[in-house]
Parts: sequence; C-alpha cells; structure tokens
Amino acid sequence: IASVVKDMESELGPGNAYPDLLPKLARFELALMRFYEANLGSRKHGVFANKCWPAFENAFGFVPCYVNSRMAGKGIPISCEVDIYGALSEYICQLATDRPATLLDINNTVPPDMTAEIKDMAGAAPADLFMGFHCGNTPCCHLERCAIKYQLIMHRLMEDPSKPPDITRGTLEGRLKPGPATFFRLQGTTDNKLTSYAAEGSILDVDPRSFGAIGVFAIPNFARFYRHVLIGKRFPHHGAVAFAHAGKALFDAVKLLGVDDINTPKPAGVLYEGENPFE
Repeated sequence: IASVVKDMESELGPGNAYPDLLPKLARFELALMRFYEANLGSRKHGVFANKCWPAFENAFGFVPCYVNSRMAGKGIPISCEVDIYGALSEYICQLATDRPATLLDINNTVPPDMTAEIKDMAGAAPADLFMGFHCGNTPCCHLERCAIKYQLIMHRLMEDPSKPPDITRGTLEGRLKPGPATFFRLQGTTDNKLTSYAAEGSILDVDPRSFGAIGVFAIPNFARFYRHVLIGKRFPHHGAVAFAHAGKALFDAVKLLGVDDINTPKPAGVLYEGENPFE
C-alpha cells in the first residue's frame, strides 16, 4: 500500500488535495489488480465495467474515479456505470493508438459567450462544439494540472452540502490537453446486432469553466451527426475517446468484427437516412 501511495503522490504533485485519502485508494487499486490477475484465465488482457455510484460511496467511503484513471493509464480500462460496451470501446481505442483511452459523456453544447472567444474551431461550426465530460476517470497523462477532488453533484445529493466532502472524494479533475481526438463506440442493439460510430476531431485549447475531467471538442459536422446517428440510432451518451485521429484503424477493426453499420459524420449536402432534405 505504501508504494502505491508514493506513486500516487508523485503523479498528483501539487494536485494531491487529500493525502489522508490515498491509503484507501491504494488499497482499492491493489484489490482490483489482484482480482484482474486472478481472473484473466487463458487471456492476456482484460477490462472492467464497474458500478461507481451511488452504492459504492457508502460501502467504501470514496469515489473510485482516480483509481479508475490509474488503471486506464496501465492499459486496463475501467468504464463508468457498468458500461460494458464502453469498456470494450475504450480498449479498442487503446489498441488503435497504443495510448491510454478514456470514456466521456457527450455532455452539453458550448455557450455563445465561449464560442465567441474561440478563434480556431478546427473546421467545426459553433453548433458542432460540445463538452466531453466525466467525473474523473481520465488518466493524468491526458490532463493539464490534474488534481484529486470530490464529485460536486454527488456531494449535493449524498452528503450535507454545507459540510466538507467525505465519501464523495476521489475524482481526478483537470482540463483535457488540446490535440487530435476520435470519439468512438461499439454498441449492441436491442435486436442483437452490433453497430458503431467513429468521429474524428480536436480537443480545443479552451477553458471549459466547469468541473470534472472535461474538454471542449470540435468535430466537423457533428451537430447533424449527433441528431441523426447518436440519437436516431439510440447510442448511449458515453463515448470512448482515442487521443489521436484513429478513424482509419477503428473502421477497419469493427469491419473485422463483422460490423456492417459503421457511422461517420457526413459533410453538408450529404443526407443521413431519413433526414429531411428541406431543412
């Protein structure tokens, strides 16, 4: 436990806001690693799809986000909220880029007062911008000035918000480093088929002005893609993020898996199935 705590301290640096919490987190990380090693069987690699809230906090006394981020950094993705296909999608992104991946919510649009300050939208329109967010499962290597903090929303719901956080501590927060990125997901449908999407874009050098592990994403033609593919085909709000332009490798990978329905953003003037041509 002491050696894991020391490694956490080194990784967090000045972002180590809760030194007293690290031994608990280290114990949990070691338990996960032992479970992983004991249950691989004949396999060489594995992933986790864990339930991270709300029962976890009352049972363990912290949130698992920072430990999840460290496991992802070791090449063992842990998806949030028991998202099995999310964990698999993260792992595929990791293999496509040879770098740790993460899982983020396609969370919200970017308000006009922020878009007005963005000089380069990397080929996207203001309507295509969105914030990719999660509580704190993204590895430190992809964050600027990462810090261990607490889950703001859980603190309001699960604790007395007038008191300092306790069981809701343990997120890893920071702004995503700007650069190329690919949102990707492999998903099973209700009629037992596999479907997928891949959308290349950029993480912008913009302050999201919010909490969590978060960044502003610019994916050209994403607004229509979101409406007609992600919503139209009932994809979950979780997406795996590869920190590179990995569309070519991801497309080939899901083709090899036998997936026929592979979705990508269409340029203006090229309609999606069912899209109204008079809009």
